[in-house]
Amino acid sequence: MAYADFVTAMMAFFLMLWLLGSVTEDKRKGIADYFSPTFSIQSQSAGGSGVLGGQSFSVVESITDDIATKERFDAESRLLQEVAKALEAFSGQTTAQELALQHVNIRLTDEGLVVDIFDLPDSALFDAGGSTPMPILAVLADMIAQAFALVQNPVSVVAHSAAFPSVIRENPVWPLTVDRAMAMRQELLRRELDDLRFARVVGHADRALAVPDNPMAARNNRLELILLRHIPSGR
Repeated sequence: MAYADFVTAMMAFFLMLWLLGSVTEDKRKGIADYFSPTFSIQSQSAGGSGVLGGQSFSVVESITDDIATKERFDAESRLLQEVAKALEAFSGQTTAQELALQHVNIRLTDEGLVVDIFDLPDSALFDAGGSTPMPILAVLADMIAQAFALVQNPVSVVAHSAAFPSVIRENPVWPLTVDRAMAMRQELLRRELDDLRFARVVGHADRALAVPDNPMAARNNRLELILLRHIPSGR
């Protein structure tokens, strides 16, 4: 080896040592993660003594894992959007369905597809103060069951209630919303939605008002039917 090449190699070697000494531990881990094709091992101090010298090891997801999760999340979002389109497609088919869809608001969230159905001032989903479904709810259940059959996502049924006057001795909102959630579940079961798909059926009383400025507004009487995601948000 020529002397000049030897000197150059030594300079490069000492420069590398100097760079490694000046880079923080976090940056060195970042560089190691960059060159790892699937995952990297992150070492964390856990105290104690033993073979690992007080070090515990955990797998850190790589950027490729994050990308794959996001792709699955986006693919599921597209499927849920198809369910929303199926519900919207009922508009105009019959007068009853057109009127029923006035009770519906649909939104896509990180939790899943939320189908919010609610009372209108002149049209309620249940009998006054009770949990007996009105005819409009049967029409809604028909459409929702057909749309939900397009996918196999778990289903959540959550009932909310408008506030009752404070002069009432025993506030009925808790048992009322539980009974209404169960009644909606029964409506969907009658339309052959698989019972195993129900992940939760709960009543939230008047604790999450849609119109907080008017706690007794009809709009606060509502049901949230949620197609829950299989894939968690990768964002």
